[in-house]
Formats: sequence, C-alpha cells, structure tokens
Amino acid sequence: MSTTTTDAAARVSPARQRLLDAATELFYGEGIHSVGVDRIIEAAGVTRATMYKQFAGKEGLVLEYLRGEDAGLRTLFAQAAGVSDDPDVLLELVVEGIAADIRDRHTRGCPFINAAAEYPDEGPVRALIADHREWFRGTLQHLAEAAGLTDPADVAASLVLLRDAALVGGYLDGEDRVAPAFARTARGVIAASRP
Repeated sequence: MSTTTTDAAARVSPARQRLLDAATELFYGEGIHSVGVDRIIEAAGVTRATMYKQFAGKEGLVLEYLRGEDAGLRTLFAQAAGVSDDPDVLLELVVEGIAADIRDRHTRGCPFINAAAEYPDEGPVRALIADHREWFRGTLQHLAEAAGLTDPADVAASLVLLRDAALVGGYLDGEDRVAPAFARTARGVIAASRP
C-alpha cells in the first residue's frame, strides 16, 4: 500500500465515515433506491451540507459503498495469501471464505448483484460492478492456473456463478442450507478440473 493511500485512509473524517457506515447498512439492508439521502443524513447524525461536502451526491455515496464492498473482498484474498502461498490451500480458503460470507455477512444477497438490479443502465455504478467482477474472476482464474487445474477460465467462471447463486440462494432459502451446498459444489468443480 502506498503512503499516499495510507495517509488518505488515515484522514477520513468521522462524519464521512458515519455517512458511509449508515449508507452501507441502509443500502444493503433495504435497497439503494428505497433509501433517501435524508434518511442517511439522519442515521449518520450529520447535516445536509456535510453530506454534500463529503460526497458529490447520492451516486457518489453509492460508489463509495460498493468500493468498500470491493475492498472487503480484496482484503479477504490478501489475508488468505498471508496464510499460505500454496494455490490448493488458497482455493480451499476461498471456498471456506465464501461459505462463511454467505452464513455470516451477506445474508441479503450479493451487494453487487443487488446494485446492478437497481442500476440497469450503463454508468459509473455499472462500470464499478463490472471492474469488481473482472477482478474477482481474474483472481480465481489465476489461482486455478497456479493450482494446475485444467481450463482455469472455466473453473473461475463456474466459481463466480456458484458464488452469485449462493449469495442469492442464501437470502431466499437460508444460509444454513445454501452455504454447505455451495462449498460442496465448488469443491466438486475444483476436483473435476484436476488433471
């Protein structure tokens, strides 16, 4: 991480953080379009002027919310890489991490899929979602290549699809039913791709 990034992260104002925390909770829990700026301002305990000083508007806040979700997933991958550099171990950690995410954190579906449903047209929100998905798919493909799996692009595409389905299914059918099914199916995809 660069010093500039670290310095910028250290300088995040408490008001900005409260706005982002409130928006994250409300957007994920209730939907982006159903939550108005006034509700976020009230939940954050700031003024309207502070909101618009920190973010160019609601879309700016939506983008920061999604950047935070992206950063959270990237952090999980970085933490896994700190545990082991063995690609097989990392693939297992990814499977376990996604299953844990379905059970413990994202119990109302995938924040990116939810946002995409609310922003069907091209624009900054959809571009951020596309970038996140390309990073995720590319990271999985790199792990599959490093593990020597056949058709690493297909493995990555399958794991992305399974994660998408599991996050939505966990919300609809319950995480206790879906998380183990995801893990079992993901492990099956990986095993079937071993040479």
